[in-house]
Amino acid sequence: MLDQRFRKGMATRRAVLGDAHVDRAEAAKTDFDTPFQTLITEGAWGTVWADDSISRRERSMLTLALLAATGNFEEIPMHIRATANTGATKTDVIQAFLHVAIYAGVPKANHAIKLAKATYAEMEED
Repeated sequence: MLDQRFRKGMATRRAVLGDAHVDRAEAAKTDFDTPFQTLITEGAWGTVWADDSISRRERSMLTLALLAATGNFEEIPMHIRATANTGATKTDVIQAFLHVAIYAGVPKANHAIKLAKATYAEMEED
């Protein structure tokens, strides 16, 4: 069962984040962080993101809002890039961050928007 969840998680992770991102993460994996990588592949990607109860677009919006609301800004650029694969639009993302501003604080939303703008600019250059 866990092996099946890992395979499903890896497929979902690749579909959302892209092969290049996952290949870089896998290449950087060491004996030290392999248990963590397995945990997120099985748990986040093989269970939560693989569930089709809501769309990947909606999951993107939820994830970005939660990252911003909790001040976990480091992963926002990665999840902005993932919107190219999940279908979340710029309008979806700004609406998620507007909710963050009202319910979690303007400074958090402001920083998330700054990161999103920079990431979108990088994506347009590529």
